[in-house]
Amino acid sequence: MSASSQPYRPTLPKHAAADRPVAWWLAGVAVMVFMMIVIGGITRLTESGLSMVEWRPLIGWLPPMSEPEWYRVFSLYQDTPEFQKVNTWMTIDDFKHIFFWEYLHRVWGRLIGIAFAVPFIVLALSGRIRRALYPRLGFLFLLGAIQGGIGWWMVKSGLVDNPAVSQYRLAIHLSVALLILVTLIWTALGLIRTPAEATRKYRRHAVAALHLIAITAVAGAFVAGLDAGLIYNTFPLMNGHVIPPDYAFAEPFWINLFENPAAVQFNHRLIAILTFASVLWLLVRAVRATDIAPRTRLAIHSLAGMSAIQVALGISTLLAQVPVSLGAAHQGGAALTLCAAIWVLFETSGRHPGKAESLGSGSIS
Repeated sequence: MSASSQPYRPTLPKHAAADRPVAWWLAGVAVMVFMMIVIGGITRLTESGLSMVEWRPLIGWLPPMSEPEWYRVFSLYQDTPEFQKVNTWMTIDDFKHIFFWEYLHRVWGRLIGIAFAVPFIVLALSGRIRRALYPRLGFLFLLGAIQGGIGWWMVKSGLVDNPAVSQYRLAIHLSVALLILVTLIWTALGLIRTPAEATRKYRRHAVAALHLIAITAVAGAFVAGLDAGLIYNTFPLMNGHVIPPDYAFAEPFWINLFENPAAVQFNHRLIAILTFASVLWLLVRAVRATDIAPRTRLAIHSLAGMSAIQVALGISTLLAQVPVSLGAAHQGGAALTLCAAIWVLFETSGRHPGKAESLGSGSIS
């Protein structure tokens, strides 16, 4: 029997049993980060992100607990450009609604910090965390701390003159959240699974698909930041045009790529189509292959299925002019699609026989 026809026998990393509690901990934090991404999408879609104009990272756990305190925070909001230029109609009851989502967004971020820090201390003191894991965990802790600062930096961009947050800062905020999510998943997978050597030849395709999905998600952040989903609500053409007639009205040309809503929406569509085509071609390769591990095949099929759902969500969100429910589902779908792509990359990363045991299975880039 040839090597290529040998039955697939999954193996476990050397320290899989000992690392399982750490893997489950990181997986749990990953679920919380995913929920944070969805909550962040709802916060953006309900235009709630500028309702809290104070940043109190240590003492801001409780919402206003009395009517005088509610009126105090409402008066702070009334001094913002968003209230003065957009929401002058808003009463304190309306304000409480948007305040809720931004408050939940911030408190959930702090809960993620606790969910990361407390188990880390317990596991470290009990000797359950291997030394090789500490650099990766330190990187995750640093990313989380930076993300909190980026969030406030983003909010501040809408508290000066323009009653909207910067689409550049929004894109950075989402990008870091997605980086934290995929790093958590990659690390957890590397603790309990060993990818199949036989499927390593698909790695380059998996890397390309992952990067395209990430670029599509970041392009979507620019769509959200410019409210570009509220124009050209037709598909596949944009009000009868392949390329919108106002694609390049701004000078210099490169500004259109980031600040022209028509161009930003077109670019997001184009990149999404290319991304979906890349995933479908990877699926075709997997279906045709005879030497692919079952778990790798499952990962690729899952990625293709999630990509199809995400495309359907994107089109539906556009045609319906971005209702909160579909918009939040679309943002959550982007995160799940990226997670599926990380799974595919992990399964196709392979490992040379006799290679030293590590905390993961290669680089995620």
